[in-house]
Amino acid sequence: MIEAKKLTEEFGCLVFNDKVMRERLPKDIYKAVHKTIEKGTHLELDVANCVAAAMKEWAVENGATHFTHWFQPMTGLTAEKHDSFISPTDDGSIIMEFSGKELVKGEPDASSFPSGGLRATFEARGYTAWDPSSPAFIKDGSLYIPTAFCSYGGEALDKKTPLLRSMEALSANAVKMLHLLGYKDVNRVNTTIGSEQEYFLIDKDFYKKRKDLLFTGRTLIGAPASKGQEMEDHYFGVIKPKVSAYMHDLDEELWKLGIPAKTKHNEVAPSQHELAPVFETANIAVDHNQLTMEVMKKVADKHNYACLLHEKPFEGINGSGKHNNWSICSDTGINLLDPGKNPGENVPFLVFLMAVIAAVDDYAPILRLAVASAGNDHRLGGNEAPPAIISIFVGDELAQVLHSIEEGTAYQAAGKVQMAMGAQVLPHFTKDNTDRNRTSPFAFTGNKFEFRMPGSAVSVANANIVLNTAVAEEVARLYDKLSGFSGDKLKEKVMEVLREELNAHKRILFNGNGYTQEWVAEAEKRGLPNLKSLPDAMPYWISDESIELFTKHHILTKEEIHSRYEILLENYSKSIHIESLTMQEMVRKDLTEGIVAYEKDLSKEIVQKKELLSGDCCELELGILKSLDEATASMKKALSKLSEDTKTAEGKIDGLETASFYQKTILADMDELRKYADEAEALIPDKYLSYPTYGQMLFSLR
Repeated sequence: MIEAKKLTEEFGCLVFNDKVMRERLPKDIYKAVHKTIEKGTHLELDVANCVAAAMKEWAVENGATHFTHWFQPMTGLTAEKHDSFISPTDDGSIIMEFSGKELVKGEPDASSFPSGGLRATFEARGYTAWDPSSPAFIKDGSLYIPTAFCSYGGEALDKKTPLLRSMEALSANAVKMLHLLGYKDVNRVNTTIGSEQEYFLIDKDFYKKRKDLLFTGRTLIGAPASKGQEMEDHYFGVIKPKVSAYMHDLDEELWKLGIPAKTKHNEVAPSQHELAPVFETANIAVDHNQLTMEVMKKVADKHNYACLLHEKPFEGINGSGKHNNWSICSDTGINLLDPGKNPGENVPFLVFLMAVIAAVDDYAPILRLAVASAGNDHRLGGNEAPPAIISIFVGDELAQVLHSIEEGTAYQAAGKVQMAMGAQVLPHFTKDNTDRNRTSPFAFTGNKFEFRMPGSAVSVANANIVLNTAVAEEVARLYDKLSGFSGDKLKEKVMEVLREELNAHKRILFNGNGYTQEWVAEAEKRGLPNLKSLPDAMPYWISDESIELFTKHHILTKEEIHSRYEILLENYSKSIHIESLTMQEMVRKDLTEGIVAYEKDLSKEIVQKKELLSGDCCELELGILKSLDEATASMKKALSKLSEDTKTAEGKIDGLETASFYQKTILADMDELRKYADEAEALIPDKYLSYPTYGQMLFSLR
């Protein structure tokens, strides 16, 4: 365990960070690397050679024998291929080498990763390119070098490349806007992210006995436990000792990797927990979140836990999300989403606030798609997560500011309210100007927006690519309206444009309860889309509006957009197909075996009791047998239908048609089968089941 006094020394000890570079690189090389990171300039080979030599020397000193280009293909996971530093010499010995060329470029097999038709099977060559803005790190004896991944033709095959492009697009347009507003010293604007990560822990021995968890990440059958989350006693509750030990080890591993893990607590559902980091630049935050998920599973294994990251691993209790806290900051230290003491007079804040409001309204379907997946669609709208309808919560104070803009009146800032708790021993403190709204998909939380829709298992890159690009577009559009003005006329024009934008986009603002049916009806009246599943949202991704947005700002080409369309649809259909096959196998083999064994023993018991007792007896036992017979008869019909419909799905060709069939037909079949399977399971004693029950998995942690 890292001692508290040594934490400052240990933090980032496995990272080739700015401190290490400053110590090990010549001043001119260090400056060249920083110029590349800050301004996006090209890195010369001699600079790369020098960095590679220093990086290799540092890595070897810290126990590394290999290096790998670490990248994020369209699988949603990370990928790596390891090469050793060794190079044989003529005398039969070896030397440790690592060149600038090896640092800058790698060549994985591009045909083995999803490409959406961009690459044929025989077209194998692809490239990984070093991303110097995300520091290298050491894990499991290898030097990990964060990289982008592209095809032989230069098409992006990963999530990092469009994310970096979107960050540059937003920065370029935001800098232009800030220069217009008088902030001439700003050279760059960065988006920052803090990704809260929710997860479940269960006993690993139980995990190994569940085919559904092993193959799909979620339970496909399972009667509910007698207790769920209804007592509301797990949220922020006392952390159990063994779980606390896991969290301590997880923190330490993350800290060594330079990941600023900050907050940890129990979540709402039993066995559910959360980890939240400090804000970081978007690119690094996305890398760190991917790494966090990997380390979570690795550390869980050491504690004989399984870490479940699926959005809905258990039916009937809350699923897991990944709240994407997003803000915009200038290189001069200005948080452009901080209202300040007088938000009504804070012009940069109002301009960028309005750009975000317009972006979320104009591109809501694409933003919804950015968080859509077979797993997350189970969670959204389930009175545990935001609804599938995207809206923005701005809170009381900003609502008043926006009302003043709409009415053309001066905003009168309310004074700070002191909270008095009614007991003299308790301190007085300042009350926040607005409440929080946990039902809102996109909520303003003081100096940032919290996008609550992303699922726990997915990369947050997609959501931030869309968000960055959409805001870049709206900032550019506002700039065009304001660029011909200066001085007092500019101030007047700003308020006029803000009023126009607010009237055009105020339908997206909603401060109420997003869980109610009244809001669903109200959203429909406002014309807000309610896209409940990935297939519903997919057509928007290849719409003219979407293609115009991403090609205009050079985030994705038309071909790259269509490739992602194919990949998303294919992944969605494959995920549900695997779930269907797994569910059928579990019902046919595992559950049916338990039913047959229990019915056999119960029938023997009934015969024996009837021989010993005269008159009517065994009513309870006979009632159970009857209920089991009814459940299994219905289960057989539902199983047959699921099997037949799955074979039909396998024969479909069109991607969207196939995904829609899986969503509308296969998932409905699975729900029907589960209803009867769970009825049967609830009648069987645990000892007859070859897999652990909900009660055992959710309440066994010590």
